[in-house]
Amino acid sequence: MKYYAGHYEVAVVGAGHAGIEAGLAAARLGCETAVFTISADWVGNMPCNPAIGGTSKGHLVREIDALGGEMAVAADRNLIQSRMLNLGKGPAVHSPRAQIDRRDYSAYMKRVLESTQGLDLRQAEIVDLTPLGAADMAALKELPSTDESGSLEALSAKVSAEDGASAPLWQLTTQLEAVYTADTVILATGTFLGGRVFVGDVSYESGPDGLFPATELSGSLQRLGVQTRRFKTGTPSRVNARSVDLDRLEVQYGDETLVRFSDDESISPENKAVCYITYTGKETKEIILANLERSPLYGGKIEGIGPRYCPSIEDKIVRFPEKERHQIFIEPCGLHTEELYLQGLSSSLPEDVQLKFLRTIPGLEHVQVIRTAYAIEYDCVDPTSLRASLEFKDFPGLYGAGQFNGSSGYEEAAAQGLIAGINAARKVQGKPAFTLDRASSYIGTLIDDLVTKGCNEPYRMMTSRSEYRLLLRQDNADQRLMQYGYELGLVSEERWQRTQHKMELIEQEIARAKSLTLSPSDELNALLVSRETSPLDSGVKLADLLKRPQLDYDVLAPFDANRPVYFENEARNAEIFFEAETELKYEGYIRRQKAQVKEMRRLEDVKLPETIDYTAIDGLRLEAREKLQKIRPQSIGQAARISGVSPADISVLLIWLEKERR
Repeated sequence: MKYYAGHYEVAVVGAGHAGIEAGLAAARLGCETAVFTISADWVGNMPCNPAIGGTSKGHLVREIDALGGEMAVAADRNLIQSRMLNLGKGPAVHSPRAQIDRRDYSAYMKRVLESTQGLDLRQAEIVDLTPLGAADMAALKELPSTDESGSLEALSAKVSAEDGASAPLWQLTTQLEAVYTADTVILATGTFLGGRVFVGDVSYESGPDGLFPATELSGSLQRLGVQTRRFKTGTPSRVNARSVDLDRLEVQYGDETLVRFSDDESISPENKAVCYITYTGKETKEIILANLERSPLYGGKIEGIGPRYCPSIEDKIVRFPEKERHQIFIEPCGLHTEELYLQGLSSSLPEDVQLKFLRTIPGLEHVQVIRTAYAIEYDCVDPTSLRASLEFKDFPGLYGAGQFNGSSGYEEAAAQGLIAGINAARKVQGKPAFTLDRASSYIGTLIDDLVTKGCNEPYRMMTSRSEYRLLLRQDNADQRLMQYGYELGLVSEERWQRTQHKMELIEQEIARAKSLTLSPSDELNALLVSRETSPLDSGVKLADLLKRPQLDYDVLAPFDANRPVYFENEARNAEIFFEAETELKYEGYIRRQKAQVKEMRRLEDVKLPETIDYTAIDGLRLEAREKLQKIRPQSIGQAARISGVSPADISVLLIWLEKERR
């Protein structure tokens, strides 16, 4: 029998990485918030790799931290190995990555949710979601109630006043027939929505890691009019470490100097584990090719579209036939388990085939599998149905985040969850939506790509997706975004002041480097020649020497005797010099990108009314009309980024706007 269980200002469906950040942001901004999850034991689960960060993903984690999110702190507190990737390349692509104790991470996130004021964590499957109008309130008031706040009368008055025209309330019903109401709802369903697992010829309804799927909610959304589609992802086997010949594997150690994801100076992360590297071989390839017809991916059983940049091992062997071997990273799942994760061996082949090809890989000849690899198919939406705030265009008060929006990856999900949570709270509070543009952040790039360009496969963030990546480095995320976090109310005064002080010191060091002249000497010239760069015949500014690619602050330290000590903490002091050196070394490129940003923002300032009927504008090509009518861009800048909209179409729009203005 149904009963009324209460009202929330923000209801979050799902407690994965998107749901966690959404719930925490909304509650921390003062909204009464509920986070619903199918299993409270798997909050913040890592059903794929036990790691946070990586190329471009590390940038997202740093940006989440700068805005006041939780992922970076959770990663720092639960990491077991840390590395900075791409140090052999330029600073734009340096990316922190950490191996994580997946169960400790989950327990930490569960505890944070449980202890956050104004947030209720509820183990309950949401099976129905409907907007409430005035006619629905009468039926709701007839239900038995466990709500002690007496909120229904006030809610009835609100719905009657607005007559349900803008869906001021949402009704959520659980599997156990509890009925909740909410002002806003955030869907962060991950791979649970309509989840179906595939292993060879076997398929069954399931969420990740053997959890129950959310099947009824999928039907409810379709009845509501939310158009869903099927995507697919996969995961490799987990194996028992005692069955792996670790002595045959290449050891991958963590960095000697660890760099935190977060701004929390109370955390001192340590390397507590190592990873390993091995390779598939000719025999692995032969076994997989001989059994391709048994793969649901190639047998036509899987309809969902999989990720291009994280393919299964069978997909890699088919797509890259010239490669005789593929690299495999063997990573610990935690400190309290013998489970090892085989990164690079995602598969949906039958269990017996998986075991057969695993045992052709050096070090895995006698391997014992704990968890079999599988593919999982799930429902998600076309993200072009969302605004940049992640609110649905056609369903006010309904938001999407994470894999529900067509993305892949923990970090992409958490970033969207944070923005959705902020905006759901601000909608409740009558405040304007908070959005980030492409020039401000990778988060802005991620969301703009999704809502403007859409995706026909699971979207993965990469540094190459940003045209402003030299400005959007992982090391300056706090300088770019913390002011927003502070103004929103998610970052403390103390943190913001500390970041302002850091920015002042960087500017101070840049000014010092530009004013300090280093005189030629035999020692300095000997160093320059040894580094294969020209010796000096007259004095030169330190800043000009730092622009030479062969030189850096460390190399020039003996000739900079009066270099200031900005912090007693060596790591924090090094940050100042690294930031200053980067700004000086790439000064010309940075100036050029800032000019591009200025032009981009000029076009973003030219707003387009949402009520435009693009089909009635003469001069637009048919494809442009269809795309513009579907996406309904908010500005000329966004319109210009839509695939199928040409510069000529933009000119037509500008002329039309000028006519309308007159």
